[in-house]
Amino acid sequence: MVLPLLKLGTLAVKTLSKPLASKLKQQAAYHPKFRQIIINMAQLNHRISTRMQRRIYSHATDAEIRPLNEEKAVQAAVDLIGELFVFTVGVGVLIFEVQRSSKSEARKEAARLQELEEMRQRDEDLAKELESLKQKLDEIEQLAKSRGLSGIFHLKPSSKEHEKTTKPA
Repeated sequence: MVLPLLKLGTLAVKTLSKPLASKLKQQAAYHPKFRQIIINMAQLNHRISTRMQRRIYSHATDAEIRPLNEEKAVQAAVDLIGELFVFTVGVGVLIFEVQRSSKSEARKEAARLQELEEMRQRDEDLAKELESLKQKLDEIEQLAKSRGLSGIFHLKPSSKEHEKTTKPA
């Protein structure tokens, strides 16, 4: 029951992050101090991406790169911020899922190890009990032989005694 609720919760967080990212983008575009920061960030991103494209397509890399106009820079920056927000939420949800899964696997492994230990202990206990029963049986056989009751209990001679009687001297 918990697993479907967790999956539903993570899906809800991912779904809610998109409108939050949209609201963040909207507010970022109008805040005066933040607006200048995102314009500078967008211009830097534009220069870097343009240089990379020029290198990839083997164009001249020393040519001047014209800056974006202010509105395009703001729009590019808020789009980047929105995508980064959604990506960050997705990564957070992924990390949460991986940790939850690893904890679940660790609990299962601990339960398996506990079960194996119990089985080993039970095996040792049975081996001890078997040994004890063998000793008791040997004692009963010895008692029966000493009292001459071996015929009543139809006891077979032990392998050592059988070897002694069959070997010629």
